[in-house]
Amino acid sequence: MSGEYDDLKRRMDGAIAAFKHDLASLRTGRASSNLLDAIQVQAYGTTMPINHVEIVGVRSRGIIWVWVWYKSLVGGVHRAIRESNLGFNPIVDGTNLRIPLPELNEQRRKELVKISHGYAENARVAARHVRRDGMDFLKKAEKDGDISEDDQRKRSDQVQKLTDETISTIDHLLSDKEAEIMQV
Repeated sequence: MSGEYDDLKRRMDGAIAAFKHDLASLRTGRASSNLLDAIQVQAYGTTMPINHVEIVGVRSRGIIWVWVWYKSLVGGVHRAIRESNLGFNPIVDGTNLRIPLPELNEQRRKELVKISHGYAENARVAARHVRRDGMDFLKKAEKDGDISEDDQRKRSDQVQKLTDETISTIDHLLSDKEAEIMQV
């Protein structure tokens, strides 16, 4: 079971890492190249992360610059940024995009908090899926006679404890991000 437990732990850590990545895409008053990381772009007949078709840079506190590799992709990148639910309105400048960051007012802060809650719920669901997979594995192992009923209960408790710790970490990260957004 040690190998399976390690796999469950790795997958739970992956849910936390993905959540941290999503939180990094929410701005808190300063320009950052991470702000666009969660955006997906239609390019070459498929959907791909925005950083596969462009380079992002920050030239000043309030403006993000995007250098698109091919002129044919500028429209798709522009559309993806505009429709990203992050409140950006990019300005096309040839094959470049300028994204002036709007001031964070109270309404926008509340929207960002709401978005962060959605990211947290996605991370919690991912952790619960990992938990379900672990519990299913244990039930099957008991049914097949690989482990005893007592071992199955003990290991189920370990999986549940790991799940509780992961969800607690997600909740802590969420509350920190919420405080950061509201104080800026």
